[in-house]
Amino acid sequence: MNRLQSHPASKIQGEYSAPGDKSISHRLAMLGSLAEGTSQFSHFLYSDDCKQTIEAFKAMGVSFQQKQTAEGDTLVINGVGLKGLSAPKKELDLGNSGTTMRLLLGILAGQLFEAHLTGDASLSRRPMRRVTKPLREMGAIIIGADDANYAPLQIKGGKLKGISWKNEIASAQVKSAILLAGLFAEGDTSVEEFFSSRDHTERLLIIFKAPFKKMNSKLIIRKTEKLSAVQFRVPGDISSAAFFIAAALIVPNSDLIVRQVGLNPTRIGFLEALKLMGADIKIEFKKDQGEPIGDIHVKSSRLKAIKLNQNWIPKLIDELPILMILCALADGTSVIEGAEELRIKETDRIHSMVAGLNAVGGKIEERHDGCVIEGVKGFAGGTISSFGDHRTAMSFLIAGLRSKEGIVAEDTDCIQTSYPGFENDLKRLSER
Repeated sequence: MNRLQSHPASKIQGEYSAPGDKSISHRLAMLGSLAEGTSQFSHFLYSDDCKQTIEAFKAMGVSFQQKQTAEGDTLVINGVGLKGLSAPKKELDLGNSGTTMRLLLGILAGQLFEAHLTGDASLSRRPMRRVTKPLREMGAIIIGADDANYAPLQIKGGKLKGISWKNEIASAQVKSAILLAGLFAEGDTSVEEFFSSRDHTERLLIIFKAPFKKMNSKLIIRKTEKLSAVQFRVPGDISSAAFFIAAALIVPNSDLIVRQVGLNPTRIGFLEALKLMGADIKIEFKKDQGEPIGDIHVKSSRLKAIKLNQNWIPKLIDELPILMILCALADGTSVIEGAEELRIKETDRIHSMVAGLNAVGGKIEERHDGCVIEGVKGFAGGTISSFGDHRTAMSFLIAGLRSKEGIVAEDTDCIQTSYPGFENDLKRLSER
């Protein structure tokens, strides 16, 4: 197991471009595989999780090519069409990628063959019934432990029928799985959301010319015979950029410009929270080609405490770990509640962040659905366990920039799941 150490920094300075958005990269690999013709996606994220998606579709007969262009890493996919996938010859090992497993179940529900899905120990503990239940109602046969709640899972697709589903969990993965299955289902398939979750799937369905529409809080998809191949540049991932935005805020004398990052309205809860905390941050929208993109200018700031309830959580779920670091250095006492979803990520992120913050000199109290954080002037430093979670590891390496002794994060191989270049960016942007 690898370990990394970050040291106190004097400033965070310069320009920065975040790696490609992970959520969008997953979906592009899937929809590009199902489209007819050749699709090309620049600034694609070649993280371990996204590679799992690519490998799964390779095993079902899709051809991929990676090349370098002026736009960075580019993925070329020769799509096989909605009915062109072939049965995998062995089980599909999806590693640590929950997005791959949940969304792939939606696609496999519409295929006329059987597939077996498995993953690592962490993925096998993550609940899948939220996806398998509606897919079963549509007509898929899915078998697995605890009534198909845990991997490994066996799925046999078939003749699907559309359903109307109320998405009470505010999960983008659940609605995406249902909408993808709806591409193969007779009649309308609709998902109603009570709390808006990230809408990348809906935007991409439109780009790929699927028969999708939104009516108030309902998302409606119809069966189609064809998706069109597209060319698309993946925006920078706001969830990855969040680490260096946070670094610039907490390290004195910092001035950072983040270029061409995704500013999807369902993903910028982190930036909205920072403004409420008093952050010196300016957002400039540049263009919208299906996904809004822009630049962010951030300077070191004195932050104040914030209180976040369940209405905030869907828009900043991935950024909550690094936001906890900021709350730990803010003036006053911050409260985060309604965040139970953090307990079923790659690890229990509420517990991992509480354990880590208390280990390095923070003051935090764990609650069943969140935490209470009392601000401190700075961290002492020390060693923390990542618990095998990439966002926990990266959050504490950023915290080390504002510590007396630096912070060592153990078991940091997990960072490769979302941000392979994190260590290099950390070294480049931080000055000692």
